Amino acid sequence: MFISGFTFCRNLVRLDYPFLESMQSLLPLVDELVVVVGDSDDGTLEAVENLRSKNPKIKVYQSVWDQSLFDNGKIFSQQTNLALSYVNKSADWAIHLQSDEFLHEDDYDKLIASMERYKNEEAILGLMLRQKYFYGDYWHTNPYAGRRLLRIVRADGRVESVGDSSGFARKSDGQYIGKEQRKLWRYADGWLYHYGFVNDPKKLQNKIRAKAELYHQGGASPEDSKKISAKEYLPENMEIMKPFKGKHPKVIRERVEGFPIIYNYPNRWLNQKFYKYILKHGFKG
Repeated sequence: MFISGFTFCRNLVRLDYPFLESMQSLLPLVDELVVVVGDSDDGTLEAVENLRSKNPKIKVYQSVWDQSLFDNGKIFSQQTNLALSYVNKSADWAIHLQSDEFLHEDDYDKLIASMERYKNEEAILGLMLRQKYFYGDYWHTNPYAGRRLLRIVRADGRVESVGDSSGFARKSDGQYIGKEQRKLWRYADGWLYHYGFVNDPKKLQNKIRAKAELYHQGGASPEDSKKISAKEYLPENMEIMKPFKGKHPKVIRERVEGFPIIYNYPNRWLNQKFYKYILKHGFKG
């Protein structure tokens, strides 16, 4: 079985994304890793090239981002599809990770078994991963964030990334491959570890500002503007997030160990706000 990996990045050193660690979490699973590096001026390309010098599986391609695609994050799906276009077309599966997403080494064997199981079922276009969405720090997850993401797809041209690259669609008719289209996908036995909203508050503000530029060319949304302009920004609803007691992927543990404990809230089950939130949004974990 031949497995490809594909991802993209641009100016992520400046934003302190764990993009190199993300790639390292994927490398043991794949036979090749396609990395499309956008026009960066902060050392991102050099960092990827340095990683490539130590691992011949990595194939680096460069791109220039089209500013007309910045609205609503369309540039992300365009870059994802560009990376997918460079993947070996004879690959049985292609695994996509964004630069804040990780796979856990404890799941490698299970993921391989899942891909092997569905390899010859041609109607299955992708495998879904359940998601642990870390929020604010490395010790809380947000159970109300997306609970699953399609991250393992066919490499034969039948699927394409859509929207802001949060998912994939069938290329022939644009059918989104979501939870209602179970005939098109199956669950893989493994988890996606998502760290997009983990950093110290000031760096999170910078991420929100950068995201606003890629989603709202006319200016940040009112919600993002409030976060960006705050003198001291703190992630909302930290006191009702779900504590995480598990083990992080080994490639990110250095970041985990060096991260300060910023949010020290009492048990959420003793917090009245938690129950109000459940009444409004339901209980999701």
